[in-house]
Amino acid sequence: MALSLPIDDEANELLSRSPFALLLAMMLDQQVPLEKAFSSPYELAVRLGHEPTAAEIADFDPAALAAIFAERPALHRFPKAMAARAQELARTLVDSYDGDAERVWSDAATGAELAARLGKLPGFGGYKAQITTALLGKQFGVRPPGWREAAGHFGHEGSHYSVADIVDGQSLASVRAYKKEQKAAAKAGQRH
Repeated sequence: MALSLPIDDEANELLSRSPFALLLAMMLDQQVPLEKAFSSPYELAVRLGHEPTAAEIADFDPAALAAIFAERPALHRFPKAMAARAQELARTLVDSYDGDAERVWSDAATGAELAARLGKLPGFGGYKAQITTALLGKQFGVRPPGWREAAGHFGHEGSHYSVADIVDGQSLASVRAYKKEQKAAAKAGQRH
């Protein structure tokens, strides 16, 4: 299935065909708008002149990668830190999955194992692992037994909680409304 996020078609196509680009986008999806996070793997490919592999990024000169991330417009709000984290992610994929990002999920026997594998990736953690599990299940058909349970509430059918649920403009608006409600509730809770 092809993603339909509110980004350029070329960026959606890259995320749809490249497991490494998809994991990189999920890792970058923090403290920036989702459009920025999910467009950045494509922008990185444009800057490099080709679609990078995990092995290439793992072996990249750290200062050179940081400079590429920092070129204007920067690929993230924190380009140097995220370049380092991208390299850490790539090295983990090389060391644990022979550089084949898809093996993170293709070798997972259960949803719990999938979420655990994702949660161990640099820049992930439990929450992001659940969202990624939901994204893989809902939009890519990666559905090992127990995947919905492993995805937590993000795995619920018909939910509009995260990027896993964005398929068009209406679902994007619903996800944004949910996130706005969550931020308001958290802010209200801090005041008490």
